[in-house]
Amino acid sequence: MSPTRTALIWLALLGGLFAVFSLLVSRWENPNARVETVIAPDGAVTLVLQRNRSGHFVASGMINGHPVTFLVDTGATTVAVPRRLARALDLPQGRPLRLQTAAGTVQGAATVLNEVALGGIRIRNVRGVILPEAAGGAALLGMSFLKHLELTQRGDTLIVRLAPRRDADERNP
Repeated sequence: MSPTRTALIWLALLGGLFAVFSLLVSRWENPNARVETVIAPDGAVTLVLQRNRSGHFVASGMINGHPVTFLVDTGATTVAVPRRLARALDLPQGRPLRLQTAAGTVQGAATVLNEVALGGIRIRNVRGVILPEAAGGAALLGMSFLKHLELTQRGDTLIVRLAPRRDADERNP
């Protein structure tokens, strides 16, 4: 076998191993890249999220129709979007804010998110804040979104439920 052919085989094997390892790491960090949605006959929407290897509930979702990665954070008052992601989403910056975060006091800006989606749950006109860069670049899915939902944690599973609409609110048009 020629040295060139041997090198190409090794290169292909290493590329395949890299792809498999990258996929595994991605699943460890975000086991909820695809969020399964169950809609009950009464219209209730239920999602089941699994905790990642770091002990957090991370899930793929959307802000204003653009894919994002969320870190579910019941301690965050609003949905918090890192500045770089906010620029990519072209979010409007409102009044400046001084905010207390786990990392200390930071300068941010108020914003309104036209629509935030997690699986089959969509909430419109969600208050948000634009923050300096956070580790990992994920948006924090805070209480301005979560307050519309019922959350039940059982071990490494978080059950997220949106009750059926009973009036003409703006949750799920």
